[in-house]
Amino acid sequence: MAASNFATKNDTYRKLMGNGLTYRIPRFQRDYSWTEDEWEDLWLDIQDTIKEGGEPAHYMGYLVLQSDDEKVFDVIDGQQRLTTLSLIVLAVLKNLQRLIDEGKDANDNQKRLETLRKNYIGYLDPITLIPRSKLTLNRNNDNYYQTYLVPLSRLPQRGFRASEHSLRKAFEWFDKKVSEYARKSSLVEGVALATLVEMVSDRLFFTVITVTDELNAYKVFETLNARGVRLSATDLLKNYLFSVLDRKGQHEHELMKLEDRWEAMVSRLGSESFPDFLRIHWNSRHSFVRQAELFKAIRGQVKTDQEVFKLIRAMEDDVDAYLGLTSPETSSWPPKLKSYAQELKLFGVRQPFPLLLAARRMFNDQQFEPILRAVVMISFRYNVISGLHGNEQEHVYNRVAGKIFNLESTTTNHVLNALSPVYLSDETFRAAFTDKVLRTKQSRNGRIVRYILCELERRLTGQDYDFNSDTFNLEHVLPQNPGAGWDQFSEEEIEAMVFRLGNMTLLQSSANRDQGNEDYATKRPVYAQSGFAVTRKLAQENAEWNPERLAARQAWMAKQAIAIWQISQLS
Repeated sequence: MAASNFATKNDTYRKLMGNGLTYRIPRFQRDYSWTEDEWEDLWLDIQDTIKEGGEPAHYMGYLVLQSDDEKVFDVIDGQQRLTTLSLIVLAVLKNLQRLIDEGKDANDNQKRLETLRKNYIGYLDPITLIPRSKLTLNRNNDNYYQTYLVPLSRLPQRGFRASEHSLRKAFEWFDKKVSEYARKSSLVEGVALATLVEMVSDRLFFTVITVTDELNAYKVFETLNARGVRLSATDLLKNYLFSVLDRKGQHEHELMKLEDRWEAMVSRLGSESFPDFLRIHWNSRHSFVRQAELFKAIRGQVKTDQEVFKLIRAMEDDVDAYLGLTSPETSSWPPKLKSYAQELKLFGVRQPFPLLLAARRMFNDQQFEPILRAVVMISFRYNVISGLHGNEQEHVYNRVAGKIFNLESTTTNHVLNALSPVYLSDETFRAAFTDKVLRTKQSRNGRIVRYILCELERRLTGQDYDFNSDTFNLEHVLPQNPGAGWDQFSEEEIEAMVFRLGNMTLLQSSANRDQGNEDYATKRPVYAQSGFAVTRKLAQENAEWNPERLAARQAWMAKQAIAIWQISQLS
């Protein structure tokens, strides 16, 4: 393993727990969090494998471990599953102990209990009765696990963390399930209990990935995430940062305070989006890195306790700005900033985020507004309409963020001028808009077209409309499923033009329902009476609707778009 720093194999639960191997959940790994939903799913999977004629095996997914001696393993991913399986074995031991206490086949059941404990849980020191466990939980859960669960002691219920209550409830839940299973079995109860563990240990298997250090673990996470297996890179980073503090001898209360701050950030952001936030935060202050290289970059620059505290404080400083961009509807930003952020969210464009975090830290609301607006204009031209690849754009944004962070760009004009490489010229934008197709069967595209038409309406009348309003609908002049009266379009033209921007307009909801797939002669009087100037204009200027008129209208729309989505300083 030393040569490759990486090993992969499939192992049953029996093999995992055999040969004197032990497993440690890192001290600062997330607490036990499974609930009855996960317990029920696992129990049903187990039942499916142990019943007569059932499945021969059940796949438990990936288990990511870290070890440099192949004897003691840190559990990087899979702690919830390993912990729950140990609770199932402990529930079996509890039921065997009941049989022993009741005098039912006491000698044989005592042997069964001792053998199963030694094979799957560990052993109790015969003098101190202190557990020597195969599994060690994190710092918040291990004391409860070793003190009460492993020795099968009475389980106290007050004065403990929520995760410790979850451990207790899980054990009690499986205790009942195991008891019911043993009573209903055709085997003697003690035999049924032992057989349950043996069958589970042989029929549950994992894909075990073993790495030698955190960097290789992070690479595994990125590879598996790219394949659709979502692992917690957030927890991996947390383990690394807190291990730095642990090595530096921080007091326990300091670690707990810091953990509270960490968990508060993760709670606000959500564990799924935390890695994205971290990369955006990092790129707003450092040279550009991709997600796959992020952990390496952080580990290379954050090596001391002071640097850990500095990183966490800096992340805390950026959380509000990040949430203002990703969840503008709940932010406390001024209305204009919130509106621009909502447009950026509608576009699904995230490349500017590092720049915007840097600018939000540097500038007040009044100074920040033209920068946010400029990013919206650029994103609409570059990403939404022209559909250009975001790689080069991302590097430009990162360079400008660096200039802000390093106090090289200290005014709004400095920032706007630095963005000129990604601001498409009017002619390039006009050409892209003139031919633009947006397939509105995709909900985001439909919302973008409504947004575009509402902006055109505002240019004509000065009136604002909420493009999300349900009082009006998006109308396709040439219907998506045209009936009679549309002979002026060939089948190929229908396919090519029905989702052209020039073929779409706004119509009040009731009027839109009434029109259905009618021909243009029937629709035109309704358009002429519309409350939307953009729709009335369509009817007034087009006595008929054919490919030429559709293209002409879209050319007019493109001309208006140049003026609407414009940064005057860069024109």
